Amino acid sequence: MIPKLSTLLLSGVLAWAAGTTPTIDESLAMKSVAGAQISPDGRYVAYIVNQTNWDDDEFVQQIWIALPATGERYQLTGGKKNSNAPQWSPDSRRLAFLSDRDGKRQIYLIAPAGGEAQQLTTEDNGVSAMSWSPDGGSIVFTSTGPDAKAKKDRKERYGDFEIIGGDYTMNHLWRVKVPSEMPADLKQLPKPEAFTKGADFNVSSFACSPDGKRIAFSATRDPDLGSQDTEQLYVLDLADLHVRKLLNGSGPNSRPRWSPDSQQIAYTTYNGASNFFYANRYIAAIAAEGGAPRLLTEAFDEDANLVDWGPDGIYFGALQKTAEHVYRIDPRTKEIRRISGPADLHLAEATFTRDHRTLAAVGAAPNRFAEVVVSSTSDFSPKTLTDMGAQWKQFHLTTREVVEWKSSDGAAIQGILIKPPDYDPARKYPLLVVIHGGPTGVDTPIPSADRYYPIERFAAKGALLLKVNYRGSAGYGAKFRALNVRNLGLGDYQDVISGVDYLISKGLADKDRVAAMGWSEGGYISAFITTYSDRFKAVSVGAGISDWLTYYVNTDIHPFTRQYLQATPWEDPEIYRKTSPITYVNNARTPTLIQQGDQDKRVPPPDSYELYQALKDRGVPVKLIFYKGFGHPINKPKQQRAVMEHNYEWFSKYIWGEEVATAAGASQ
Repeated sequence: MIPKLSTLLLSGVLAWAAGTTPTIDESLAMKSVAGAQISPDGRYVAYIVNQTNWDDDEFVQQIWIALPATGERYQLTGGKKNSNAPQWSPDSRRLAFLSDRDGKRQIYLIAPAGGEAQQLTTEDNGVSAMSWSPDGGSIVFTSTGPDAKAKKDRKERYGDFEIIGGDYTMNHLWRVKVPSEMPADLKQLPKPEAFTKGADFNVSSFACSPDGKRIAFSATRDPDLGSQDTEQLYVLDLADLHVRKLLNGSGPNSRPRWSPDSQQIAYTTYNGASNFFYANRYIAAIAAEGGAPRLLTEAFDEDANLVDWGPDGIYFGALQKTAEHVYRIDPRTKEIRRISGPADLHLAEATFTRDHRTLAAVGAAPNRFAEVVVSSTSDFSPKTLTDMGAQWKQFHLTTREVVEWKSSDGAAIQGILIKPPDYDPARKYPLLVVIHGGPTGVDTPIPSADRYYPIERFAAKGALLLKVNYRGSAGYGAKFRALNVRNLGLGDYQDVISGVDYLISKGLADKDRVAAMGWSEGGYISAFITTYSDRFKAVSVGAGISDWLTYYVNTDIHPFTRQYLQATPWEDPEIYRKTSPITYVNNARTPTLIQQGDQDKRVPPPDSYELYQALKDRGVPVKLIFYKGFGHPINKPKQQRAVMEHNYEWFSKYIWGEEVATAAGASQ
């Protein structure tokens, strides 16, 4: 008999029996859901549907409404621009959301039954985040405000330039009053009031106290990504707009959430750890008036993602290997209870009714597409409100399962093995390894639409695919996340190749047809594979690091390298040499495709140029493709189509020996 939970989450059941393989375009056109927000009274769930607009080359988000009582659902917003970040008014009568429909990202209001949305703000530089006041009479939001006159005058006189580490525009808190009836004339809109000002800090997150008297917020000294360790908590008194710093010492300390009685503030912290890129993130609580904080989740060995503080405790979400769950902790006893289940469920982005008796979230069981669900928090039994899986019923799709093996140092490594729809256990298959980014990303057995790599097409062509949760991946505890400290590339490679050898030993994979691909940190590991190993027949490096020194001096996130390598290149050039793929380039033999956005600030294009030229000089087959105008992610559908077609061509040639012509490669 099928368990109740599985029955409820099978509304998107995959069609195994018959059908075709989705094309690259069909995969790119698939819709998905995110951001479920249940109304305080529990009558509605607002959620986001991600969809593709081919005409404008955009992935567009629109807001939908589901009624838990009846199962009815309908689209609330429309148009060619994004509408997202829905937030319910305290009385559940109106929904505020952000949209760039008129250029900048502004706040809009709409009734849950539909109708014309009314614009509430006209911020020169848009709105980054918002929250209703407890009485529903206003909305607090963050924005940089209008450009300073001095900066405008400078540009007019001297043209545009940037002083690195000096030209900061700070994000601040603002409040705009919400009229009981919205006027149609934008000139009559209320003028926002600035709550914080100046150049002393940059607001990152905030929460209004339930009694409406204060706002807790976190802020860094400036918006530079290298300043994350300066993030601290502050309290703003709305009576006189006095700002008081609540904590001192090292950060990041962020994401404040008030207790129901407005006397305490929960927040996330790394508890003073200087290596916060891979250390555990905890939940702590502090009195609103200040004092010594209490660490609450020190016994929980994973990142605790603070969600809310309800009448029965503090709610948080966390990964547990390849699953994700919602938990509740009693702040007095520190007792933690898992709310969601079973163990292999993936439940994310939970929100709650006013009384916290009901939650809404995006959830999925293994081999099921993510759907919006609602459930009681006391007796978890989710009801599915969407049917995203229906789009896939015409297709013959892959299946996913969690596999585990030992790396060379004995570390237990898990991965997701993806099998073709007509998998034959008597066959040996080509093996394509797909490596996630991060390194604190994680792969799960939850299917989703293909993006950079055409997984369904590769499987239909006759391949197994392995997604490796290599050392450093989230979900496996702090010790596992630190296993690649001063061991990047080297330890990662051992985790990958031991997984390859495991599947070969089981008689599943063809040892002579193994390939690897990945983006960002996955691109770095793929670059390491290209130069370090002769075991692979083809590699695709997506926005990957080839030289840690080149990366360190060009990236926009310098602390990342210092934390993982525990030094700057000037202090310890040997660790930078040892962990850089370029160091081993004289060993390279593997045909390598390199892909990247030409405006990437996270992993600088010089890393791709360096690897390309070194491989070219060595006579290794190599192709470098830059996607014009893109940064670290390639986030538009037409260019993702190109990325996937280029990968499909590359691996078809070097794994299957086929010259596959696609439109993306027409000019070659």
